Amino acid sequence: MNKADSERMAGILEDMGFEWSEDPNDANLILYNTCTIRDNAEQKVYSYLGRQAKRKHEQPDLTIVVAGCVAQQEGESLLRRVPEVDMVMGPQHANRLKDLLQQVFDGNQVVATEPIHIMEDITKPRRDTTVTAWVNVIYGCNERCTYCVVPNVRGVEQSRTPEAIRSEMEELGRQGYKEVTLLGQNIDAYGRDLPGVTPEGRHQHTLTDLLYYVHDVPGIERIRFATSHPRYFTERLIKACAELPKLCEHFHIPFQSGDNEVLKRMSRGYTHEKYRRIIDTIRQYMPDASISADAIVGFPGETEAQFENTLKLVEDIGFDQLNTAAYSPRPGTPAAVWDEQLSEDVKSDRLQRLNHLVAIKAAERSQRYMGRIEEVLVEEQNPKDKTQVMGRTRGNRLTFFTGDIQELKGQLVNVKITEVRAFSLTGVSVTSDQ
Repeated sequence: MNKADSERMAGILEDMGFEWSEDPNDANLILYNTCTIRDNAEQKVYSYLGRQAKRKHEQPDLTIVVAGCVAQQEGESLLRRVPEVDMVMGPQHANRLKDLLQQVFDGNQVVATEPIHIMEDITKPRRDTTVTAWVNVIYGCNERCTYCVVPNVRGVEQSRTPEAIRSEMEELGRQGYKEVTLLGQNIDAYGRDLPGVTPEGRHQHTLTDLLYYVHDVPGIERIRFATSHPRYFTERLIKACAELPKLCEHFHIPFQSGDNEVLKRMSRGYTHEKYRRIIDTIRQYMPDASISADAIVGFPGETEAQFENTLKLVEDIGFDQLNTAAYSPRPGTPAAVWDEQLSEDVKSDRLQRLNHLVAIKAAERSQRYMGRIEEVLVEEQNPKDKTQVMGRTRGNRLTFFTGDIQELKGQLVNVKITEVRAFSLTGVSVTSDQ
């Protein structure tokens, strides 16, 4: 989500006539787009700012902007800590960058963190690649997970209209993009805030309806979506993914903990049994689907036995990939002030044990690819071996094979897998007549 925002802001700056500089010390405008999911991101921002604040004393015309979630969370206190900053703007204001900068150039110090209705996005992002693209479908989040700062910093849910999403995708198709990932903090909530109800009484605009509506956009060969919430993940959605050929067989559904008591204290609104049923249903429809997720260890009060329930879930399900994190208290969230915080030692021990298991299970899951022919969308040259290109299978496994990037970038290539590792594959391209 953060990268998608960065691309939009870079697009606005280029429209304003700014040119990109590799070295921040050559730039006369620096924009830090920040994330506040974990504490260390915040610490980094302050250390970067310290360096540029010094430079500003020598070059008073340097403009420093802090955008994104840390900006939203810290607001004016960020200006008090680093008075050299010219502008602090929350993620909801990304589209207004041009107008806000104008106020800065007129001599004002600007803080834009008030909640606003996000204007329909007419900004043209400066995409970091020409093969795959992100498309926002819903901003914000109405959930209230007790550990999570996102609703405080990204605001309430605001869905874009299906027409706006489709027209952005059509434009991407015309520009030669092959894959689109639809984005939302809680993408299953898509459409709940849009008007319209079907005769059966359900919301007319759901993520499932949206997938049917955008599926046939010309030029787009693959569609993914993230991030899903188990509370709203329906069989109807799974069925759509099984039916629609462009939808990739890859689901990212965070479970956070394998223990019901911890899930309840996290306010996640489901049990580990419900989570397992979702995965079972996906595998009934698409036995080969890849499943990835997010998990937190060391949540306040988590006992060793409760942590072992998380290990058990990971052992039983066998994820293709898992983003893991030790719990880190976020300002303004309920769990941050609870008494039973765990020590850093316990958290890091649990994180290591979980990561060890994740790698074992992912390596087991990779075995199924051995000798298979997989469709790979070529994205880049392999930076470690210039004779190879790299891309992803439909199940989102990173795959390397020998080839010329000039010729293959953006192509869908059939690759026979010859080597499997926990999180990536190597193979050889096969022509259709082999």
